[in-house]
Amino acid sequence: MLNDRVAIVTGASKGIGRVMSQLFAREGAKVICAARSDALVHETAELIHAAGGQAIAVTGDVSTEDGVKAIVAAGVKTYGAIDTLVNNAGDGGPTRPIQDYTTEDWFYTVNSCLTSAFMCSRFVVPQMIAAGRGAIVNIASMAGRRGLMYRVGYCSAKAGQIGMTYGLALELGKHNITVNAIAPGAVAGDRIDRVIKGQADMRGVDVERMRKSFVERSPLQRMSTADDIASLAAFLCSDAARNISGQCIPVTAGEPAS
Repeated sequence: MLNDRVAIVTGASKGIGRVMSQLFAREGAKVICAARSDALVHETAELIHAAGGQAIAVTGDVSTEDGVKAIVAAGVKTYGAIDTLVNNAGDGGPTRPIQDYTTEDWFYTVNSCLTSAFMCSRFVVPQMIAAGRGAIVNIASMAGRRGLMYRVGYCSAKAGQIGMTYGLALELGKHNITVNAIAPGAVAGDRIDRVIKGQADMRGVDVERMRKSFVERSPLQRMSTADDIASLAAFLCSDAARNISGQCIPVTAGEPAS
């Protein structure tokens, strides 16, 4: 499905980013695994190599110009071009009421989730224009569509990613570049465990009761998985999705999107 693609996957050190990097490689893409954690992102690349795939690991902060330039330069040096970008990197930030949310909290969360997607898109798009094609997928969140209590920075950043998706799709269509977003609901793993614990603490309820409330929102009575998100991202980056652009696709195990 991705045999002739060269893809940057940010936040590739663990979770959805690691699963996505591995799937893209299995589907034939050459993967540039990018993350701040040197040891973990190299572990992702090593897992890909062990399975017979092609990948490099690049350590860098994608919320900074220098970090993104280094990642793009390494990808171009190794593979000659870049035509696929998955903006997956992002920290959820703190769970606290707005009156206790510091300016530092705000900028850290927004830079981690939204500025990083802008920076990567800014420096990868010229590569795509030169190639005559491209696919960008932003890993947003349902928190950016319907909100989540005590997560003002994260909700704002993810809503910004969705807005950026719509704007870039209009701007880049003439260059044969598709731009889409995926908005996961609850995705099983360490991150949602931390979110549930934070929400339970803030609301003064039992953690298992809070977890049950997250699952019960879904008609399918389950959380999504990293594989669910990775599979959709791979599809959106393939030729099979060449006429899908400017969309924000929920993955919520059936929970209504709004």
